[in-house]
Amino acid sequence: MRAAAVLFAVAALAFVAHRVAQWAEARGWIYYLRRRPQSSALGNAFLEVQALIEPEKRQLVEVRKEEVTEEVPSGEPPEVGDS
Repeated sequence: MRAAAVLFAVAALAFVAHRVAQWAEARGWIYYLRRRPQSSALGNAFLEVQALIEPEKRQLVEVRKEEVTEEVPSGEPPEVGDS
């Protein structure tokens, strides 16, 4: 009888954890069942690890980071040169 109670408690806890995870996913806090992170984020993470192992990959990591920073608009108007 005690084993059945423990099994029931574990199942209830798993169900509650599942519902909390679904709620957190709906709020955008985590990725659980429906949405997945972009593959580029995972690729960049693996590239960082590879750069630690193979130093020649460091240049590729730096170029990717530069590309990301260039894409962000600064909000300032373009500079007008002397004509």
